[in-house]
Amino acid sequence: MAVYTEVSVEQANALLPQLGLGPVLALQPISSGIENTNYFATTAEGQWVLTVFERLTHDQLPFYLQLMRHLARAGQPVPEPRANAQGELVHTLGGKPAALVNRLEGESLDAPDLHHCEQLGATLARMHLAVADFPLAQPNLRGLAWREATAPVVRPHLDADAGRLLDQEMVFQAHLHASAAYQELPCGAVHADLFRDNALFAGLPGRERLSGVFDFYFAGTDTFVYDLAVVLNDWCVDLDSGQLDLPRAEALLHAYAAERQPSGNELRLLPGLRRAAAQRFWLSRLADWHLPREASLLSPKPPLHFERVLRDAIERPWHPAA
Repeated sequence: MAVYTEVSVEQANALLPQLGLGPVLALQPISSGIENTNYFATTAEGQWVLTVFERLTHDQLPFYLQLMRHLARAGQPVPEPRANAQGELVHTLGGKPAALVNRLEGESLDAPDLHHCEQLGATLARMHLAVADFPLAQPNLRGLAWREATAPVVRPHLDADAGRLLDQEMVFQAHLHASAAYQELPCGAVHADLFRDNALFAGLPGRERLSGVFDFYFAGTDTFVYDLAVVLNDWCVDLDSGQLDLPRAEALLHAYAAERQPSGNELRLLPGLRRAAAQRFWLSRLADWHLPREASLLSPKPPLHFERVLRDAIERPWHPAA
């Protein structure tokens, strides 16, 4: 959620009446994140998040926005995109594709505890169940093909030790994804980026409830266990060491299984998919760090954290019981 495209109040006011909304009372740029331009927009009808997409195309966006609407209408705590009079969810602002969604209440957490991990695990499982009748499919654009294309681009920026790690992991992931066990994994539309800063909690400290899951713009059709691995690698990892915190991981997986029981095959492959998820975010952070795009507000995240997560997932694989 960096700011690459400056949006004026006049530009926003040209769009919002098409969506059945009155004039903008306040427009505030959002500086966190790195992919798209985002603003908080306030109108007499409520508060909204205005997104201008910097990489995704008009043709790609219906999948993400339709997925959000599908989940919201299935009762999940997901923002719902605002359509125009023609029912279109993808709009245009400054010559770029754009979308407007309702702003959910709550705040993100820097340090989730067991209570928060349990709620997130249960919500993730319910979202996986809710996409059973979602009709659209679109590949995970940060899947294995993207990783194989990105690895040689960032490889020259690595020292010898990190380079060996990347090379060896690329071979491991190629074998894993080609295996019969992987091909049989249940899959569907998944978030694929549900970090702690993409969820909101509201309520008194110690008794917060999960009030929102947002930023679906890395979503795609992938395995449910990969989505679970992405979540475990952020919500249940120590930010200083990169090591998995077993009490949080067990709490999250137990809450997930209470809503949707993973198959034995999913649990067996979870350690390898945790490595895939760590590698994906290590590569994207390496690219953002060494090959940054120009933006008015941009704070790329250091890649070392996910190198540590990957090493920990290799050296101390977690094999949860069925």
